[in-house]
Amino acid sequence: MGLLTIGTFAQAAELTPKALRLYDEKGLLPPAAVDPESGYRFYSTDQLEQARLIAQLRHLGMPLAEIKSVCGLAPAAAADVISAYWQQVIADTTAKGRLATFLVDQLSGRGTTMSEPHLDVRYAARCDSGAVRNSNEDAAYASDRLLAVADGMSGPGGTAASTRAIDALKPLEMADVPAAELLTMLADAVTEADKHVRDAATDDHQPITTLTALLRSGSQLALIHVGDTRLYLLRGGELCQLTQDHTYVQSLVDQGKLDRDQAAAHRQRALLVRALGAGGHPLEPDLALRTALAGDRYLLCSDGLSAVVGRAALETTLSAGADPEQAVQALIDLAYDHGAPDNIACVVADMSAM
Repeated sequence: MGLLTIGTFAQAAELTPKALRLYDEKGLLPPAAVDPESGYRFYSTDQLEQARLIAQLRHLGMPLAEIKSVCGLAPAAAADVISAYWQQVIADTTAKGRLATFLVDQLSGRGTTMSEPHLDVRYAARCDSGAVRNSNEDAAYASDRLLAVADGMSGPGGTAASTRAIDALKPLEMADVPAAELLTMLADAVTEADKHVRDAATDDHQPITTLTALLRSGSQLALIHVGDTRLYLLRGGELCQLTQDHTYVQSLVDQGKLDRDQAAAHRQRALLVRALGAGGHPLEPDLALRTALAGDRYLLCSDGLSAVVGRAALETTLSAGADPEQAVQALIDLAYDHGAPDNIACVVADMSAM
């Protein structure tokens, strides 16, 4: 095992001595030996491969804490984590790109219209504990301006976390601002809610919650989403899912390693990679702005519904023509027909011309 000075090792690894000192401080790449008198660092040639991996991951923008975790994994597991990280980067960049495009259009005048249709909203919200659970950590809320569903993790603090997430958005119902500002307001409110959920952690438990919400201004709907609660749109008789689950299994589907049937049966299908209160890095919710049309029907729900009832059955039930209250009841009944193994939260909202 040959030893190299920090300068020679840095050059061979295409790093700087300053970076090597930082990686030593973070426990990522400690030197092989340190001179007891001068404190000078020496590195082994065997450490070059790990040093180059760290440098490459830093070029990807991966935080040091996550790099440390990757370096401790077997190659195949490390590859899976890196792939999942990059898929998240792509999703985040896409969401930010949509927001940037919208803001450019608004500020340049390209996104303005001569008149905006006035919509009437009819809505219903329900939460049910299901057939198995003896507690309910889900939360659902609906009003003329705000639609939201949150799913707190089972255990201490889950109910408080989901309730806090939605409560953080309720003051925005009173905001009279252009649609361009809705997304920023939502993101700020959820960031603050995330901080409060993290602060509620104890030594042996960290509460977390998902959140999916729509905030309306006229015909514009600002969407914020984190976790595996879902938003569906029924338009023209066709149901489409407007959110992407932030789960480990969904990342495998995105990579082509699982198909949807395999994902539905995977034992880790509920493992979240993003949620309020989770992780050691800033929350990155998905953000989007949509235009509602008369005749649209929106469904927000927790996985107590979406994990047990297939999309075809959801589409049939939502297309039945019932009012939102009846539709919500029909969806909950449908979950019970499939065993209702989890809490069920759902919101149905109909858009109609005034």
